[in-house]
Formats: sequence, structure tokens, C-alpha cells
Amino acid sequence: MAEDLRRRRHEAGRAVTGAFNLDRLHDSAGAPALRLHDGDGEHIHELSIGERGAITEFIWKVDNVELTTVGIDIGSSTSHLMFSRVRLQRKTQLLSSQFVVVDRKMLWRSPILLTPFLADETIDAAALGAFIDDCYQQAGVSRADIDSGAVILTGEAIKKRNAQAIAELFAADSGKFVCASAGHHLECVLAAHGSGAVALSREAGATVLNVDIGGGTTKLALIRNGEILSTCAFAVGGRLIAFDTQGRLTRIDEAARIVAHALGIELRLGQCPALQDLDRVVAALADVAVSMLRQRPPAGLARGLLLTEALPGAVAPDMITFSGGVSEYLYGRETAQFGDIARPLAERIGDAFGADRILPPLRDTGQGIRATVIGASQFSMQVSGKTIHLSEVAALPVHNVPVLFPALPADGALPARAVTSAVAAALARAHVEPDAPVAVALKWRGDPHYIRLRHLAEGIAAAIGSASGCEAPLILISDGDIGKTLGHILEHELALARPIVSIDGIQLRELDFVDIGEVIEPSHVVPIMIKSLLFAGGNGAHPADRPNTGARYSIH
Repeated sequence: MAEDLRRRRHEAGRAVTGAFNLDRLHDSAGAPALRLHDGDGEHIHELSIGERGAITEFIWKVDNVELTTVGIDIGSSTSHLMFSRVRLQRKTQLLSSQFVVVDRKMLWRSPILLTPFLADETIDAAALGAFIDDCYQQAGVSRADIDSGAVILTGEAIKKRNAQAIAELFAADSGKFVCASAGHHLECVLAAHGSGAVALSREAGATVLNVDIGGGTTKLALIRNGEILSTCAFAVGGRLIAFDTQGRLTRIDEAARIVAHALGIELRLGQCPALQDLDRVVAALADVAVSMLRQRPPAGLARGLLLTEALPGAVAPDMITFSGGVSEYLYGRETAQFGDIARPLAERIGDAFGADRILPPLRDTGQGIRATVIGASQFSMQVSGKTIHLSEVAALPVHNVPVLFPALPADGALPARAVTSAVAAALARAHVEPDAPVAVALKWRGDPHYIRLRHLAEGIAAAIGSASGCEAPLILISDGDIGKTLGHILEHELALARPIVSIDGIQLRELDFVDIGEVIEPSHVVPIMIKSLLFAGGNGAHPADRPNTGARYSIH
């Protein structure tokens, strides 16, 4: 394995340097186009236009990364995907190695698929795989064309047996793809960004409540001046109940059963419910949604269907936006029925606006059912760090590595003993196995002075000394440009007997996990997915509110 990694990296490096080898540049007749001569005087042969263009292109590619990406959203009700091209450019200020997104273009988006299920209510992975393969074919894109991809699992797709089946669909692309199980708070954030509600709030200087109503849940995000203050989710959706063309029930989610039971209604699979009973269930679900939108303290059914903490009632929105499948009916972009309760649910909620039960005005940001996948694409991509250090034996990709956040100052002195104590305490809190990969997040302010980096490296080495010798990498992720030097000190000066992956330019928090993909040349960056499992509410503390952070796909 290690020898294979060395060979692949050597070939990649040779391909890069070969593109800029002046001795190998030739003109159209085959003679060298640029050569330096010693002896009777030094002179230079001109490069041809084509060769100058090749050098210019190579230099451009070193500081610019263009990626063809695919975002795939697999949920309880619908699944779809989108191909995009993203261009990232290295910052030039202060010789920074960090990359930022400068352009993003959607190339193709798929039709909406009703997520296929088998008779045992597990996702039909074969049918889903056929849909994805067909999308690649229709878009004229091969899997080899894709540089990176993110698969967002929500709702039923998160369940273990479904997630395993879906993971197998992308096993061959494990070096390029990362999969994230989007919890309720993450879904709220993705929808808020993808719908355009965050941008609307920032541009209008207003407080916006984004309401994303999907098949199984409704996700709320309260946004002020472009900052997500709090999020909330509850079990109201347009596909909690589904039926066939004969009106027989084919799906009854637990939330629908709870509501029906509270109303004294019995719903049974395979039977046709009375229309008045169905209407009462939909009305009750709509009432729960309206109550939550009004930020009333949850009671009764609202409390029973709540999936997270409720939104605090201290901040009232200036306007409300909707996203998710049900929003297509609210905005009049969809009228067809799809064998579920989405349209009547939307009509009931729309009536609440007409009856002034919901006072803030309704705004349309233009994105509905695709908000989550757009949010994953727009919000999650960032690029950083050519100043990275990778041990020759550091096997990539790695997945689901826990992040440790030692309590260390971002600036000032870093005594080795203090570093050791902080890293050891972080290891103890996380209960990380000695032979498991681990990521240590570091804050850094100021210049990368050697003595300070040396003390940091010595402290880290001492803290993980008992784990040295294992094949799992030690991953160091800093928000300052210190990745290459820190990794070099650990591996070559301190001879830490463990593979080192040291990258920089990204912020992390505890309760994050990271996936790291294979190296992308010639820019020598690596893709990273940072998955936040828990978000803190209020005071702008939401990790996803920080620029280019949160549940995010990064490149370093």
C-alpha cells in the first residue's frame, strides 16, 4: 500500500513538473524552443506561441482550481442531483495559500424522482442507482469527469440499512465522494442557504423565517441580517400519507398515525380512508405548522411532533419564505397531485396567510424543492491550503474522523507542556481509540515563527506518543498557513512514527467529523467534507453561520 502511494504521488509530481520543464519544450519543427547555453555566451531561444500558452495555462492552474462537482440529495420523499462547475482561486493577499470560490455555474439538474422504496419500506438502491446512472447519461457526464461529489442523506435515507445500501452505490467513487447524513439542524441550514433566504436577509437587512416543508418534516431557520439565529424541525410533511391511483393507503408515517390517533381516526395500509377523515388529519397538520410559524410555545400535537427545540419567540420575522416540495404548491409553480397530501397541506397553510393568521408577508426567493441540494452546493464549497504536508504512507481517503479541539490560545506563547496537556485532555474527552485516525483542530494567529511551531509540534507529539506506530493518520487542521511546516517538523524533525496529514485554512469545532479525499493536481490540494453533528443556537453561534463553514465540503 505505502509503495503504491509513493509511486502514484511521484508520477503525479513528475507530470506536473514535466509540464514546466524548459529543456523539454520544442518548437513545431522539433528543435528546442528555449535553451540556456554556457561557454561562448548565454543566449535564449524564443518560445513558440503554443508553448508560451502551455506555460501560462500551467501557472494559472497552480493558483486556480476548476472542479466538476455533483450534488445528490436523497430523501424520504424525493431524490435528485445537480452537476456544477466551481472555480476556486488562491488568495493573493499576504501570500496566502488559501483558495476561495470565485465562480460557480450549474451545468445540469435532474428531474425529481420519488424516492423508490421496496415492500419492506427500505430504499430500493437498485432503482435509485439506475436513476443516477441515467442522469449521468442524460447530462453527457461520465464518472471520470467528476472531480468531487457530495451525497446528502435526509429522512428515511439516514436509517442505517438505507445508508449502507446507498453507500454501496458510490463505493467505486469513495476517493471523490463524501456522504453526509443531514440531521434536522443541518437540513434547516442547507435549505435556508439554498432557498436564497440567507441572501435575502443579508441584502434586505431584515429578519427572515425560512420554512422548508418536505415529505416528512418541516424545517425552520430564523435569519437576521444574513445570520442564522436558530433552527427548528417538526414532523409535518407532504408525504406523511401516500396512496395509489385507487386511493388505497400505501404509506402512513408515524407522525400521521399520531395525529390520526389524537383525532380518533384509524388509518390502515391498503384501505381507502374517508375523505373527511383525511381532511381532518391534513387540517391538524397544517394547524401545527401555522402554530410553529407563529412561534407559539408548542402544546398538544405540536409538542408531540416537535423534533428539536422550538424556535425562541423573542425575535419576530419581517418576512417569510418557503422552500421544499410543498412550497411549489404555495407559490403556484405546481398543481399536479402525486398521490400524497402535499397539495391540500399547502392550501391549508396558504389559507392561513389569507386569513391573517400569519402576519409577516410571504416572499418568493425562486427556489423550492431543490433548495437543499442547491444549499449543499452553494454553501459548502471552499478551497484552501497549498501549504499542506502529506506523509508518503498517509493512505487517503479517510472517512468520519472525529475532530478534537484542544483549548490552546490562537496567539502568544505555546509551551510544549501546555500543548501536551490540552491535546491529551481533548483525546480523553473524545474517547478516541489509540489506533484510530484523529483530527486535531488548531487556531493560529500571527507569523509562522519556527520556535513557536516547534513547541506546538513537540506538545502534540508527546500527547499522542502512546499511539505512535499505528497506520492511522494524525490529521492536523489549522485556520492559519502553517500546515506544511508543522507537518514537516513532526515527521522529519521529531520522527513521529505515524502518518501525518497537515492542512490549513479551515475552521473547525468539536463535534465535527471530517472526510478527506485524494490529492488533486497540479494545485496539490485535497478535498475535505466537514460534518457538523450538532449546532448551537443563538448569538450567531451556529457553526454553519461562519463563512464557508458548517456542514461543508472543502478543498485543501
